[in-house]
Amino acid sequence: MQTYPLRSLTVQEAAKLQFKVVDSITREFQGSQSLSRGDLGISPETGKPAATARAEKVIARIFDAESAMLVRGAGSGAIRLGLHAMVKCGDKLLIHKAPVYSTTKTTLSMLGLMPVEADFNDLLQIDKVLEQEKDIKGALVQYTRQKPDDRYDMETVISRIKKKKNIPVLTDDNYAVMKEERTGVQCGADLSCFSSFKLLGPEGVGIIIGKKQYIHKLTEENYSGGMQVQGHEAMDVLRGLTYAPVALAVQAQVGEECAKRLKAGEVAGVRDAFLANAQSKVLLVEFEEEIAHRVLREAQKLGAAPNPVGAESKYELVPMFYRISGTFRQADPLLERRMIRINPMRAGTDTVIRIIKEAMERVSADVSPSDSQEE
Repeated sequence: MQTYPLRSLTVQEAAKLQFKVVDSITREFQGSQSLSRGDLGISPETGKPAATARAEKVIARIFDAESAMLVRGAGSGAIRLGLHAMVKCGDKLLIHKAPVYSTTKTTLSMLGLMPVEADFNDLLQIDKVLEQEKDIKGALVQYTRQKPDDRYDMETVISRIKKKKNIPVLTDDNYAVMKEERTGVQCGADLSCFSSFKLLGPEGVGIIIGKKQYIHKLTEENYSGGMQVQGHEAMDVLRGLTYAPVALAVQAQVGEECAKRLKAGEVAGVRDAFLANAQSKVLLVEFEEEIAHRVLREAQKLGAAPNPVGAESKYELVPMFYRISGTFRQADPLLERRMIRINPMRAGTDTVIRIIKEAMERVSADVSPSDSQEE
């Protein structure tokens, strides 16, 4: 299988981004403000907690955006609000011709949007679709891959859309922000949306960055006290953004080392191993036999996590061994029998390789049904 994983930041590049985060904090917070847990409720000056307003300025500065906003609903909620700010119910929305991420599909239905597909890997097809569908009002581009052969470049796709038709573009930056060199907004999009939970932040808080005109609209609508992201949550977002870059860069480095060692034949019975953005950047391990589900069962007993909490959240420390993503399964249903997905999380290469090897040894020993139950 040929995949086209996105380039991850090196540890040195990630450290530079960490320093930018801290520098941005010092430019918006005074003295002991950064050591506090923030305030609650609505400040008369900002219409939201003062700490939240300051944190949003920090986030805009980090990502070179005009504005930023913290919202309820994590990444999915951010995308829904972002699309709501850009387009109207019944509008046509340009999307990639590929299996749509499940929560995004729900969003399109909730907002009454009419998706129009174009293969973003083919720039001429983007031109053709925009010429044929003259009433397309906006575009949604997912940063990470939706199917194994996706290879499009974010900046190139955004530029092509904008050149052909001046419509607003929203990017889903989940699993990509702080891993890649630039966000969708830094590549020319109007809005980028992502989850703070995937960046070591608090549960349920989403982030929108981009054009003031859209974020201002959302801020005006988001006037209720109960809808605000409170000060202590905003401070936790900043703390997560500080530590996420280097942690994610180390994680990417471990994935690359694992792929190299497995390709070299270190573990018997592994046919191939490679990296892919599905949706987070992960290690895909293909076995010579259809033993994927049995390996996953044994890996869990050996300490691997069987499923995500927030997909790279602050709670996920041990390596995660789980089935390939839903969009990849839709692209090729047979892959699930012989392939698994591994995210190293905070683990080292030796730990990941050991669990793979020992799980396969247990499978080869024909573990009895009674032994396969969770301990």
